Amino acid sequence: MLLADRLAAEEAPEGETAGILSVRARAKTDAEIERALELYGNSILRLAYSYLHNMQDAEDILQETLIRYMDKAPDFESPFHEKAWLLRVAANLSKNRISYNKVRQTDQLQEDLLAEQREDLSFVWEAVKGLSPSQREVIHLFYQEDYSTAQIAQILAEKESTVRSHLKRGRDK
Repeated sequence: MLLADRLAAEEAPEGETAGILSVRARAKTDAEIERALELYGNSILRLAYSYLHNMQDAEDILQETLIRYMDKAPDFESPFHEKAWLLRVAANLSKNRISYNKVRQTDQLQEDLLAEQREDLSFVWEAVKGLSPSQREVIHLFYQEDYSTAQIAQILAEKESTVRSHLKRGRDK
């Protein structure tokens, strides 16, 4: 059962008219979710993976982010605002998952399974994994997502000087 079907079934009043309305609402929601997944899915997945270092958890975060997007159905000022909102939700969910994993002491996916896809600069991203979450997040958004420090400051709701400090300290380490 699709998530939109589940939500429509919970919210719809009984009767045949409600079924027709829920189909129309579901089609709009499914289209919006598919569009968001197509446009921003890779960015969300990469951000989640940069936090979690586990593809299965990152995929769960992507799915949970899209569920939040569907549940909240926020209005956005621009595509930049929409992407920033989705990335912020994904970052928060990733941080929550890290805490969850620490409490539950779950096993992480073995890194040697990814060794076949290594590129020449993979050692750099291995080093980035050892940084603090705030430094890792800023470096990911700056280098992988090509955001400026001002844009990153907006996304993370921090001062631009703080973002630059995290970026410099991350580079230094």
